[in-house]
Amino acid sequence: MRKILGLLGVAVCMVAHISAVSADVSIKAFEGFWEGSAISKSETSVTFPISSRDLDVVIRPNTKGGFLITWRTLQRQKGVPGQPEAVLKETTRTYAPTGDGKIWKAVSSKGLHEGGAVSWASLQGQALKIYSMALLKNGSYDMLIYSRTLTGLNMKLKFTSLRDGEVRRTASGTLIKSGK
Repeated sequence: MRKILGLLGVAVCMVAHISAVSADVSIKAFEGFWEGSAISKSETSVTFPISSRDLDVVIRPNTKGGFLITWRTLQRQKGVPGQPEAVLKETTRTYAPTGDGKIWKAVSSKGLHEGGAVSWASLQGQALKIYSMALLKNGSYDMLIYSRTLTGLNMKLKFTSLRDGEVRRTASGTLIKSGK
């Protein structure tokens, strides 16, 4: 009988843990300064099909239900193999709520046809997903998808870069929260 009660207790704890992990979170759960690294895989580069990246992300919710996000990526995917050039890319965007608390639109000064991007963010369970689409001069498009998923104390990144629906680059990595 003790054995059955013990197994039942373990099962209840596991179900409670799974329910807590799969529960939706608010944007406040992502707040803070996150640092980490990722491995990037290119479908188009012969010279650098696989490269490493250093990452940091700062997320600051605001009082109006939106948030500001800045992400920096130190890329090593150009130059000479064995001695790649380090290039720092930085993006800052402000997102405003659309009404339901789970989807935000980017506050942008440039429209899609003026060289800007259409971007939106959504919360899906434990993941904050940011989508960004840009129109190219030849009429095709680039789309970037950043999925940042909370996993206990870490944040997992899954990045996908598409051109006209074809995967050009993916990256995956882990970030840890290093500040508020």
